[in-house]
Amino acid sequence: MGSWTKKERFDALLAGERADRPIVSAWRHFIDKEQNAEDLAETTINFTKKFDWDWVKINPRATYLAEIWGNSYDFQTYQTVFPKQLTTVLPNAENAWQIETKKALDSAPLVEQLQAAKAIRQGLPDTPLTQTIFSPLTVLLFIAGRSAYVYETVFGIKNPVSLESLFTENRAAVHHALHSISLTIADYVTELYKIGIDGLFYATTGTANPHLFDEASFNEFSRPYDSIVLDAAQGGKRILHTCGSYALPERFNDYPIEGISWDTKAEGNPGLDADLKATKVGGVDHHLFAEDNVKNITKAAEKALKQMEKEPFILAPNCAIPLTVKDEALQAFYDSILEKRKHPC
Repeated sequence: MGSWTKKERFDALLAGERADRPIVSAWRHFIDKEQNAEDLAETTINFTKKFDWDWVKINPRATYLAEIWGNSYDFQTYQTVFPKQLTTVLPNAENAWQIETKKALDSAPLVEQLQAAKAIRQGLPDTPLTQTIFSPLTVLLFIAGRSAYVYETVFGIKNPVSLESLFTENRAAVHHALHSISLTIADYVTELYKIGIDGLFYATTGTANPHLFDEASFNEFSRPYDSIVLDAAQGGKRILHTCGSYALPERFNDYPIEGISWDTKAEGNPGLDADLKATKVGGVDHHLFAEDNVKNITKAAEKALKQMEKEPFILAPNCAIPLTVKDEALQAFYDSILEKRKHPC
């Protein structure tokens, strides 16, 4: 092949093939620019162009999927990337029966994100785009006022419904809610693909941790509903992110995904030598960006690229980079493959 396009590299690597050079991207939240489609699109486009990222993980506000069913938030008050939750439509586990399937085009939060995605597509016509989607189990926990890591509460909710009440005492209601959420997200994915999105960045945020959901519980409450969403996304590339410690990336070897992302530095997690079937995405500790440690960022990137030089691999942070990141750190990350950009294989 002569001159490769960004999409050709992205597609080849996620098909398990080699490309002419490695590709790199990073993502972060801009919490003051995520409250409407115009701001999110403009910020995403500018951030991508500034660092010439090879592909994009669109980062909507963390709560956008929970908003579909009526949760409300104070977007003037944040704790890290989470706005303060004011209300939950799941104050009691029995309310899970009231979570019904929605059409994407009838849901204001999803219409907003579709508008943003369309504008980003128009502004970055040649750059592969993935949309951030949380798993139905994660969304249910968000709705209930549980954090991405389950054992904490969402900012603003002091006494959320208990996990025992949800997953033991009201199991049927929870399955009803999860099915409704998964069908809603699947419809949203269909609309995203009509716009020309290239795939999903599908996040199971902490729910793979066996200390939270053992294998049987995960198989009951996550796997069937993950399948509904991922099957709807089969027309594009699917990168699954299993977040946090004890994230068990090997658990997803039989999932219909093309990429796998996890924190190689977190407790209980394997490194890049993990025996995984999907193309590995990551390799650099995202905490280094909070320190703006240019030397260590460069060292970590070079180490990951060297370790993975004989396999399809996408260089990226292990998770979203902190809000405090400075341009110097991001530039160093970009520069880690600069020579390979100039002199591809």
